[in-house]
Amino acid sequence: MPRPWEGLLVRRARTWLPGLLLVTPSIILIAVFVYGMLGWNFQLAMTDKHDEVSEGEFVGLQNFIDIWDQPRWHLSVQHAIVFTVVFVLGALVLGWLLAFLMEKGIRGEGTFRAIYLFPMAISFVATGIVWRWLMNSGTGERAVGLNRLFDAIGLPQWQWFRDPDWGMAAMALPAVWQMSGYVMALFLAGFRGVPEELREAARVDGCNEWGVYRHVVLPLLRPVTLSALIILGHISLKVFDLIVAVSGKQIITDVPAVFMWVAVFDSHDPAKGATIASYIVLSVAIFVIPYLIWSVRKERRH
Repeated sequence: MPRPWEGLLVRRARTWLPGLLLVTPSIILIAVFVYGMLGWNFQLAMTDKHDEVSEGEFVGLQNFIDIWDQPRWHLSVQHAIVFTVVFVLGALVLGWLLAFLMEKGIRGEGTFRAIYLFPMAISFVATGIVWRWLMNSGTGERAVGLNRLFDAIGLPQWQWFRDPDWGMAAMALPAVWQMSGYVMALFLAGFRGVPEELREAARVDGCNEWGVYRHVVLPLLRPVTLSALIILGHISLKVFDLIVAVSGKQIITDVPAVFMWVAVFDSHDPAKGATIASYIVLSVAIFVIPYLIWSVRKERRH
């Protein structure tokens, strides 16, 4: 005769066991190929394996400290910061503006929405190849792309990504073009999610249209803005394919991911490459982990 607790155990197992069996392969693959590889990378970064043949001895955090003595690392970090600021702010502002215009219910909204979202379907490599031609630094008779257009309408021509001061800001333009449509979709969903009753109540209280957006709509869009900020931030910090497709492995547009590639595959220094990769992972975690904590707390409150 079965015991009462055995029947309870079977009923509970029928509730959670099918779901567990369904996600177990994914859990195993993520544990091995994501967190396992991250652990292996951090372990390699804490060794003196600066060639491909030596075993490497444990040196702790020495590599993480020594890399700050290299001028190229400082330059790549500065470039990454400039790229991140221009890319994130540009995509947020342009995406918000497009969503604001679309939210007004323009004619042919579906067509415009598809046009704005289309760049996201293109890889960063394809985007980089096209924008490498658009941002060609040739001037005068050798001008092509945007410089040819500027010359035709009487505007000054630019060095674009070859400019030592504004090169990384120009490098962010293709990324802004590609991701602003996605940000537009996020903000448009946020705009459409604001109840019309709240807007009408604000208008009754004397708010003009700008006041309605400032005091009602924009505060309710904070979760959307935070989500867009996290997504764009982690993309910008690990950008690699766009940079290489546009300018190659040049110092003038160097970022940590490109520096990591050069360290591993050109200089054959696994420990340095793993150290740079570890810094990239930590910088992305600064964006992602607080967002995950905030999301979990929000779900618990609801």
